[in-house]
Amino acid sequence: MDRIELAEFLKSRRAAIRPGDVGLPEGPRRRTPGLRRQEVAQLAGISVEYYIRLEQARGPKPSRQVLGALARALMLDRDQRAHLFHLLDELPESESNREVPPTIRTLLAGLDDFPAFAIDACYDVVAWNASADRLMGYLSRLGSEERNMLRTSFTGPLASHLLAEPETVAFLRDCVADLRASLARSPKDVKLRGLVEELLRESPEFGEMWADHQVAVRRVQKKRVEHEEFGALEFECQVLEVPGTALRLIIHVPEPGSPTAEAFASLAALTAVTVEDPVRGA
Repeated sequence: MDRIELAEFLKSRRAAIRPGDVGLPEGPRRRTPGLRRQEVAQLAGISVEYYIRLEQARGPKPSRQVLGALARALMLDRDQRAHLFHLLDELPESESNREVPPTIRTLLAGLDDFPAFAIDACYDVVAWNASADRLMGYLSRLGSEERNMLRTSFTGPLASHLLAEPETVAFLRDCVADLRASLARSPKDVKLRGLVEELLRESPEFGEMWADHQVAVRRVQKKRVEHEEFGALEFECQVLEVPGTALRLIIHVPEPGSPTAEAFASLAALTAVTVEDPVRGA
């Protein structure tokens, strides 16, 4: 049970809810945003004293029933609710296996017209096809640390440029929320915790996003990027979990017949004649 993280999460969620959202009068005399502690306790059906102790990182571990009541009172969505339960060790930790199964490598090789790659919970790119290699700046030429998407985005040579782009910042906020959810699922993952500590130490921007206590598991995202060779590209990032591992498969899927689909087809044709091995990996 991570008492400090639980306390911070409860406080951040309480501050994010307006009284009107839960049927309470707004009132002119509120000095702080969000709900009062006693209001959360009332909505959850628990004592004010007990809830205060939770926000102070004290008190006994809440039961599953109390967690459910708090989730409803704080209007948590599916990902936030799962995060709350994970903080109390109420759900099993996710798989920690980072080995890329041979079938996934075969799948990557077969996705000729779709740049695709596999990442672990730390956002290390651990396998990729030839199209992704070229689209993402020749991953095969980078060291393992440089193939970490978060480290590169927050502390790499292009970090200041990337963090000045609103769309990139929004994407990174989603990634940080996903990273927090991963850490809650696997609190004993040394590599994962080490990455978070490193980024908190090295990047004020990451620290600001981490302090928001947002939680969301990445699923489908729309992206628009400017590529120096292919121009403006618009596509969906389909995120597929690899069963039995801590890996996820990211596939860039354009609208059929779109300029991006044509660009990806050209990319596949180029890589077919320039790359001998259609799949690379760490």
